[in-house]
Parts: sequence; structure tokens; C-alpha cells
Amino acid sequence: MVTLIEIPLLVSMTVAILSLYLGIRINQALKAFHTWGIPNVVTGGLVVASVCGLLYTLTNIHLSFDLSARDILLLYFFTSIGLNIRLSDVSRGGKSLCILFCLTSGLMVIQNLVSSSVVSAFSLPPSLSILLGSLALTGGHGTAIAWAPMIDAHYGIENAHEIGIAVATLGLIAGSLVGGPLAHRLISRFRLKATGASLPVVGLPEALGSDGANDINHFVLLRTIAFIHIAILSGYGMDAVLQYMGIKMPLFVSALVMAMVIANGVPRLFPRIAMPVRTRALALISDLSLELFLALSLIGMQLWQLADVGLAVLVLFLLHVVIAVLYILLIVFPLMGRDYDSAVIASGFAGIALGSTATAFTNMSTTTAMHGSSPKAFILLSLVAALFLDIANSSLVALLMR
Repeated sequence: MVTLIEIPLLVSMTVAILSLYLGIRINQALKAFHTWGIPNVVTGGLVVASVCGLLYTLTNIHLSFDLSARDILLLYFFTSIGLNIRLSDVSRGGKSLCILFCLTSGLMVIQNLVSSSVVSAFSLPPSLSILLGSLALTGGHGTAIAWAPMIDAHYGIENAHEIGIAVATLGLIAGSLVGGPLAHRLISRFRLKATGASLPVVGLPEALGSDGANDINHFVLLRTIAFIHIAILSGYGMDAVLQYMGIKMPLFVSALVMAMVIANGVPRLFPRIAMPVRTRALALISDLSLELFLALSLIGMQLWQLADVGLAVLVLFLLHVVIAVLYILLIVFPLMGRDYDSAVIASGFAGIALGSTATAFTNMSTTTAMHGSSPKAFILLSLVAALFLDIANSSLVALLMR
């Protein structure tokens, strides 16, 4: 008999924060982890999740963390990204944006084709290939949970939810562990250097110099938070309008779009208002919300669910990892320009391909903290992930279900 212990939000947040510091200490002790860019939050989060999994296996005690704070943290993060996006950056990166969107869509198609082939080779129900493709890998936990009931109703796969969660969990782990080393390898091999602006979009440098290091105070932070809240509230309004029109999109997309509108509209209408664009305060809030989001996601993973993953699913997942790595090295990195920004994009693409959007940005944040900022990479990935990825993936899954 399983004993369920529900951990309240305050304790859950505390455990998440402590897991981050645990990861820092482990990465400091194991220099290879730091050198290869394994995010601190991933190291610590996986340790806590493993301890919880071991506790469940040995004693049947299930520690259920309250993860409700993740939604607002995700809103904070994407709104911060939106406030940093300038329309001039989007126009200059138009070609790169189209290429990255096509590359992402291409990988999703490949993932579903590979899933269909492996499912057929193992003589499994063909409908199972949907759960083992881009739905859970590129889509992550949220997409898998959202589509599981429909797949169950359409195909009669009673454990669709569990399979989707298991694949998404494996992807989250793999995406977190693959992205940093990929970027480190590319940066070292081609001796790439950061050429972007000195102030980061997200991912504060590990050692701040005296120039601007003290420009964060409570007034600056409060002003920045005020802009974030205004953008989020505007996003709620946009989301209500879209729902009235019958269009359903994640709330963080509306918040990001409204943040872009505010960041580009306010300076033209009210030039005297100081905007938090490309400031350390905004980067600090982005880092904080992103790392807390991923820390909560990692400690909340129920790793014992992976025990029921069959051989076919495991073989297929490992094949997906190999394909994603080769795709990034041989296609994504060359087509995105073979420069430093491309290497940062490669680390984020690993997160998108195998884990989640949050994993992608954590990989890039870790890489830029070590090697230098890359506004272009964050802008391109945020636009693709927030505005196109969910739509393209959902459309592809809907097409496969017909």
C-alpha cells in the first residue's frame, strides 16, 4: 500500500532551492560536470528525484510536491524574454528564424517516422507510435498530459498518460544532460567566441565585473517586476480575446507577445519611461524564474514510473537521442552559421528536441554564463518555442490521429 505524503508549496519551493545549491556543490566537486556545462539545477534536481524514487521503492512512501508555482514562474520567464525582444532583432533574424523553424519541424517529422518504424518492428499497436514521437519528446510533459485523454479515447490505450509521462521524463533528463556538452564540444573544437552585446538576455555571467555589477537595487527590481506584471495582465486579456475567437494557446505565449508589444511600443509613445530591456535586473529575474521552474519540475519527477518502460520504448528513446545529437551536429549547427550563436542554439535545440522549452533555455543559460552572452540565440529559440513549436507539434499530432 502506497503512503502519500503531500508536501506544501513553501516546503516544495525550499526543497527546490536547496536542490539547486546541492547541484552547485556537486558540480564544484566533479569538475567534469562544470566543464561540460551540466546545469547545476539539473544535477541537484536529479539527485533529489532519485532519493525520492529510492524512498518510494523501499518504503512505498510517495512524496508529492506542490508544483503549482511552476505556472507563474513560467509566465515570469517568458514575459522577461518578451520584454527583451526588439522588432529590429526579429527583422534582422528573419532568415535565421525561418531556418530554425523549418529545422524544428523537420526533426518532429523524423521523430514520428522513426517511432512508427520501431513500433512496427516490435509488432506493437501502430497507434502507440504517436505517444513515442514528437508528442512527448518535443512537446514535453504538458503536451503529453494534454493529449493523453484524447489518444486513450480515440485508440483505447488505457495507459496513454503513463507512457507519455515516462517518455517525457526520459526526454527531460536526456535533454538536460546532452545540451551543455554539445555546446562545449562545438565551442572548443571551433574556438568560438561570444560577439553579442555584453548585457545578457538571460544567463548572468558567473563572475560579474565592477562595470554595472551594482546597478541592481530594490527600486530597479520593483520597476522591472511592475513591467512584467503589466505584460502578464495584458497577456491574460489577449488570452481571453483568443478564447472568445475559439483559439486556444498557452497563456505564456500571450504574455510573451504582449511583453514584446510593450517593450517596442512604450519607448516610441513614452520615450522618457525607462524600460528594463537588456538590464541585469531583467536577466536576474529570468534566471531566477527559469531555474526555480526547472528545479520544481525535476524534484517532482516520479522516476519509479520509468520502471514500467518496456524494452521497445527504451530502444526507441535511445535511438531518438542519437538521432537528435547527429541532427544538431550535422544539420542545425552548420545551417545556423557555425558561429558562437549557433553553438548556443545547439544546446537549446537539444532541450527542445528531447526535453522541454525550459530545458532548452536552461542549457543556453548555463552555456552563456560560462562563455558569454548570445541575445540572438535566446530571441530565435524563444520565438520558435513560444510562437511556433506548440502549434506545429499539435497540428502534426492531429494529422497523425486522422
